Amino acid sequence: MMTPDDSRAKRNVMVLVMAQAFLGSQITMIFVIGGLAGQQMAVNACLATLPISMIVFGSMTTAPWLSSLMQRFGRRAGFIVGALGGLVGAAICAFALTLSNFWIFLVGSYLTGIYMSSQGFFRFAAADTASDAFRPKAISYVMAGGLLSAIIGPQLVGYLTSTNPDATVMRFFPVYMAAMALNVLGMLLFAFLDIPTPPKPTEESPRGRSVAELLKTPRIAVAVICAMVSYALMNLVMTSTPLAVVGCGFAVADASNVVTGHVLAMFAPSFFTGHLIVKFGVERIMGLGLLILGAAGAVALSGVELGHFFVALILLGLGWNFGFIGATTMLAGAHEPHERGRMQGVNDLLVFGGVTLASLASGGLMNCSGGSAEDGWAAVNIAMIPFLVLAGCALIWLVMRPKPQVV
Repeated sequence: MMTPDDSRAKRNVMVLVMAQAFLGSQITMIFVIGGLAGQQMAVNACLATLPISMIVFGSMTTAPWLSSLMQRFGRRAGFIVGALGGLVGAAICAFALTLSNFWIFLVGSYLTGIYMSSQGFFRFAAADTASDAFRPKAISYVMAGGLLSAIIGPQLVGYLTSTNPDATVMRFFPVYMAAMALNVLGMLLFAFLDIPTPPKPTEESPRGRSVAELLKTPRIAVAVICAMVSYALMNLVMTSTPLAVVGCGFAVADASNVVTGHVLAMFAPSFFTGHLIVKFGVERIMGLGLLILGAAGAVALSGVELGHFFVALILLGLGWNFGFIGATTMLAGAHEPHERGRMQGVNDLLVFGGVTLASLASGGLMNCSGGSAEDGWAAVNIAMIPFLVLAGCALIWLVMRPKPQVV
């Protein structure tokens, strides 16, 4: 048998890795400053993190129509639309800062979610031109680009704000200008993307399964459940971490270091996750990811020393990586090319819907469960248990069910 030629897929992966690293930096930048800017502008401090939730909500509601657009006009068109959303969103947020207007700031945050949604499709685009053997590695490499964005984004924020003596929200203005520039850079990068536009359907073209039929397919259903659980639980715990670290008597710098360790653990394993999937199988790697997420919760519940936070958040990032990349790989191989627009849009709608709910629930569990930071932190981690059980049982069911007979 001839070895498939993945040269085009490898070129596309290189473009997507660069887009993930540089264009994706705007999300880490905005996640660092969004809550701080919101805290200064909101009429109620309880709404401070609402801009972050609006970005995730924007991503959730954008995913279905953006996926359909890519199915009709191609990946490049969809990614350019996403970059335009990020560009306009950053411009509106910058304008809102000049007025100190919280509600306009929320509009800009929602439009930034269009970019965040398009970034979520980078991983699927990496698989479009890849062979079956290269597909998990392609997805893994593109996710690894997030490691660079996790470093570039916060460093840009530090550089742009550290020497600014302004204590008003205008100190964040240069950050949004940088985000605008990154979106322009992304549009230039996408000119080098070489992914064929899906053929336009004809009367003879296969119609594919309906959304309901797709979601009833065992491998698709399990992939969606595990992706939702992995991403939502990671977001649930990560969002509460700074509050818990500071609430337990440590410095803000300590909280920042813990989160940095977590983000590195999220993306650094991506250099070899694809190889592990090829060697051991996607089901085993997904199961290992769920077990590591459970271990993260167990460590968090075992104590509130700084070491507990570091170990728990590093395990949380590693578990997310295995669970989410594994689920993405399983989903990418479970539907036909003419079904991808429909299925991938629904998948990201469900995944980011779960993340939105997790981001909203995180603060409530942390601040409204018991009378101390320790009680709130325990509530956040205990809340992981039923969802991990759900995903674990779904994966076990998939592995144990009889395999279809090949005729």
